[in-house]
Amino acid sequence: MSLLRTSGNRTDENGVPYWRVMKSNGRRPRVGTNGIDLGIRGIYDKRNMLNDLTGREWIYFLNSVWVTAYPPVADTIGFDVRKVHPSPKPPQLMRDIIHFFTKKHEWILDPFAGVGGTLVGASLAEPQRYAVGIEIVQQYVDAYYEVTKCQGLKLQDMICGDARNVEVLTKRFGREFDLVLTDPPYYDMMNRRKPGQKKKLYGTDKSSPFSALKEDISNLPYNEFLDTLRDIIYSATKLLRRKRYLVVFCRDLQPTKDNPNLIHADIIRKLTEVPEITYRGM
Repeated sequence: MSLLRTSGNRTDENGVPYWRVMKSNGRRPRVGTNGIDLGIRGIYDKRNMLNDLTGREWIYFLNSVWVTAYPPVADTIGFDVRKVHPSPKPPQLMRDIIHFFTKKHEWILDPFAGVGGTLVGASLAEPQRYAVGIEIVQQYVDAYYEVTKCQGLKLQDMICGDARNVEVLTKRFGREFDLVLTDPPYYDMMNRRKPGQKKKLYGTDKSSPFSALKEDISNLPYNEFLDTLRDIIYSATKLLRRKRYLVVFCRDLQPTKDNPNLIHADIIRKLTEVPEITYRGM
């Protein structure tokens, strides 16, 4: 599920992560039989089947808390266009997740693509990855195309359609995917009034639902929402290569005295009803 992040800055003046400029105190890295010395990046192990990261990059990614930030106001990747969506994910964050869970030129599927944060992240990845996104709202699809054009990014495959039909919609690609990375609706959260930070960002506390479409799963009753999300994710993971990863973002509602509103816990329980899915942590 989603990673815990805090605001702050642990980079040097050139924006380089601190672990790339740490002094080694004179110690030379041990390359070993299967290692490749990539200089300041560290040692890459040729047995690494998941990604193209070195050992030190891998360890840094596995920190429970990342001391970093992706502030929307500093987002230069078309945020003014992407904010038509009530909850756009930072492409730089999606890029970092893609770097960890895929190798170069691998394929990512996002069945709830929104304004294309995952797709833009795949285009920002170095080396580049390929992505297919499905989004039910045409306005969000159009926003993705506009951002891609304005930023001069590689165009990924964005499909306007219902994620319930993910297997049919992706059939033309004739392939399995290496990662499913998605940020589904958090039930009816966007139908509620905005809290403080969102109010400052958007200049209003009015609710901003994803859409009024009856097919939009955020407009379903809660239990039906959970069942439908499970079924869509199950269909998406049937397109996933064996022993690869599903990464799902989730956010809880504000607790009340009657309900803790731990949506993430309900989603985890619901997704683990699928025999092929094993929960590995958040």
